[in-house]
Amino acid sequence: MAIARGVSVSTHRTMFIVLLSLVVGICIKAIGVLLVSAFGVIPACAAQLLSRIFTHSLKFKGNSVNRSKFIGIASGTALAAGTTSYLLSDRSNLLRADINLTDSKNAMLKPDEAEILFLASLAPSGHNTQPWFVQYLEPYHWIIGNDKNKWLPAVDPTQRETMLSIGAFLQNLDYAASAFGYVCDWTLLATTNQDDRVMSVKLLKEASKNAFDIAKIKSRRTVRSNFLSDVLKPEDLKYLVNSEPKFIHYLPTTSKESQFINEQTIAANRLQSHRDPAQQELANWIRFSSKDAEKYRDGLTTASMEIEGISGWVVRNFYDKDNVMKKDFRERGIDTVKQEVSASAGWILITSKDNSVAAFLETGRRMQRLFLKVREKGIAIHPMTQILEEASTRQTLNQSIGINESIQFILRSGYVKNYPQPVSLRRPIDWFIRT
Repeated sequence: MAIARGVSVSTHRTMFIVLLSLVVGICIKAIGVLLVSAFGVIPACAAQLLSRIFTHSLKFKGNSVNRSKFIGIASGTALAAGTTSYLLSDRSNLLRADINLTDSKNAMLKPDEAEILFLASLAPSGHNTQPWFVQYLEPYHWIIGNDKNKWLPAVDPTQRETMLSIGAFLQNLDYAASAFGYVCDWTLLATTNQDDRVMSVKLLKEASKNAFDIAKIKSRRTVRSNFLSDVLKPEDLKYLVNSEPKFIHYLPTTSKESQFINEQTIAANRLQSHRDPAQQELANWIRFSSKDAEKYRDGLTTASMEIEGISGWVVRNFYDKDNVMKKDFRERGIDTVKQEVSASAGWILITSKDNSVAAFLETGRRMQRLFLKVREKGIAIHPMTQILEEASTRQTLNQSIGINESIQFILRSGYVKNYPQPVSLRRPIDWFIRT
């Protein structure tokens, strides 16, 4: 009847299919169906169904729609639906370079104070929790605090790792202050790992003879993949250890001690991945979507976990906390660990003289001093401390590798051909300053 009345059926039919396909594409994004459905199955099925309906309904007085031509049109619009769903999706990793971290609306902060605190916040931490806050007392006088909301009780019940991370923050702060012409006057306040107030610091104006290159702080990155298996060169190792051989121990990949660490790292990861509280804690700190990454500015993103390309797209759009608790996710995590430990230059272990708050903070600082040296030598570091987090593997560690001191860090190390830029997110300074 439409044809009989002079209506352009072909034009209206195409417009209808395009609109319907757009709706299909939007629905695909909304309900989070599988990747193959988003780009192929659903749009194709919709096109096929539409072709049958229109071929049947538009036959009138000998005017029959060319079915093959119509399927071609419908398939094209189905492709448009898939493209639309992709364009509406979370298409790329949110990186540190994508956000402005140094801008502050805090009127009390001097410009160099803001810059120093920003640089301090680039310190590493477990699951990138950033477990610190800064209480602002007066210009250039702050208290560095322990943020209980950022603790990891399932894998760090005594807050040992929290203190180590705050120690790394203190080292960055010390280096950054020197670059702006200050020296730090420190006063330890904490007596336990659970104390809120950890360290008081006053920045005193004094020309530094050895101002630190802050570009090293900005470019520091935890690397997880593409390690070479060449052992560290003696001259590079000497540079890294410098004056701290008592606390920094290198186990080359060719040694039996390194092989033991490989095996125990896999075992510890298997234990931890099957501990539901630890796995749930991990899930809570993964920022699956760029929206969540933008909202929280902490935790683990697809970029920092080095999940790139199509795999990263799938995780950002279709994964959530429930997926982390599933068996296949846990098993894939263990397989990834096996691949990681199979390629490296060996392990760097950092020890402390005891388990006091002061020792933890100093060990965190020691680790950060090491971390800020490795990039210039083309050496990557990947902290993998699960052995220390699981009781059964921790208890046999010292005796098995012949180290008597308390081991605080286990760092997988290795040369890399191409050193990637840092991607892990950081909270803006206004988010962790308290007055």
